[in-house]
Amino acid sequence: MTHAGFRSTLRRLSLRWRVAGAFGLGLALVMSVLGAATWNLTTGYMLDQREQSTLRQSEVNVDLVDKALAEHSDNLDELLTGLASGPDSSILLSRPGGWLTSGRQIEPTAIPAALLESAHDGVAARQRFTADGIPVLAIATPVGNGDSIYVELYPLLELDRTFRYLSILLITGTVVAALFGVLLGAWTTKRALRPLSALRGAAARVARGDLTTRLPHQNDPDLAPLATSFNTTTEQLEQRVRRDKRFAADVSHELRSPLTTMVNVTQVMTRRQDTMDPTARKALGLLSSELHRFQGMVVDLLEISRADQDDEGPAELVDLDALVHHVLDSRGMSDVPVDTAPDIPLVFADRRRIDRVVTNLLDNADRYGGGAVAVTLRRRGDHARIEVDDAGSGVPPALRERIFERFARGLHAGRRDRETGSGLGLAIVADHVHRHGGTVWVEDRPGGGARFVIELPEAAA
Repeated sequence: MTHAGFRSTLRRLSLRWRVAGAFGLGLALVMSVLGAATWNLTTGYMLDQREQSTLRQSEVNVDLVDKALAEHSDNLDELLTGLASGPDSSILLSRPGGWLTSGRQIEPTAIPAALLESAHDGVAARQRFTADGIPVLAIATPVGNGDSIYVELYPLLELDRTFRYLSILLITGTVVAALFGVLLGAWTTKRALRPLSALRGAAARVARGDLTTRLPHQNDPDLAPLATSFNTTTEQLEQRVRRDKRFAADVSHELRSPLTTMVNVTQVMTRRQDTMDPTARKALGLLSSELHRFQGMVVDLLEISRADQDDEGPAELVDLDALVHHVLDSRGMSDVPVDTAPDIPLVFADRRRIDRVVTNLLDNADRYGGGAVAVTLRRRGDHARIEVDDAGSGVPPALRERIFERFARGLHAGRRDRETGSGLGLAIVADHVHRHGGTVWVEDRPGGGARFVIELPEAAA
């Protein structure tokens, strides 16, 4: 993996696991340094002790061989056999006439040439190597008049096993320490990030519209300013939103009376438009169209202000099939086919709000989608699903989220006629659906047109 790829992988990890990994890596490095130091000190000391003991033993044996050579003893084979310290030790004596051996038999050619050359030069030498698969410490010493070399091979099997055990122990300790470091880091980070998790949860609740969310008081001097700032910000935001809600509600209520008066006057003038000249009739038509739009906008504003003020109606079990048929019948749209699955679940909801949701979707289809062509009710998991299909040209992907915003009318923003909506209908749909824990979106209808989809959670048993 390249350095850039490694950094990219690290960035994809959460902060908690990055800190936990740092804990584990740091502890692994510390344990590696301690393990290396322990290995060097322990193995060095044990090797030194082994070499010292073998040197002392070798000196005693060399004296005995020197004495036997000086006396021209004929019992060198017996002496060498007696000097062998164990079944895995080997003794070789180089004589002008050849090699004498005892103990474990090895070929003289297995002895390193450098070791023998040093002894030939009159300097005792020692060296570790492997002879026939067994680690040994060889000591070569010149004996006699310098024409002979005494070589003794001391097995290091026990020492080698000890070293292997020690290496396994140190490696295992390092791995265990690294894992412990990761766990310790994860536990420590979880506790350290608990205030941030609380802040994240509080911010998420605020984003969902719960402006009463506050963080608890913090005694930690590093966290107290953060909690205070967050609480102050949300409190100011809540006050600002409440003022805006009251203003919108007050304006909507105040507009109803003069609007009703203007509508009534316009109706009276419309009944007498035959007595007017063409210019006045045209002006009256424009006025009537704008008043119709204005009246719809005020009604929608009142609906939104009621929703913003948490004006919840009574919740009850709602049969969506019956509700949709009722809405279609009341609007004179009984010819729109309704495809209802047999297992469509009941929902626990405010019937008035769900009625308004279906009404607004049908109005939207009439105004912008060439009319509704089908309504489908079916189950999707533990949700009830409502689909309203229209015969329009569909909604471009770039506008599929924006059309659910307030005063957004998509591609029809430039239209100003009697049938043009206020841009609040789909915003009311989204608000009512979200208040019931559901979701709403728009997608392409197979065969052309738009499909508005609503999913509401099934009523608990």
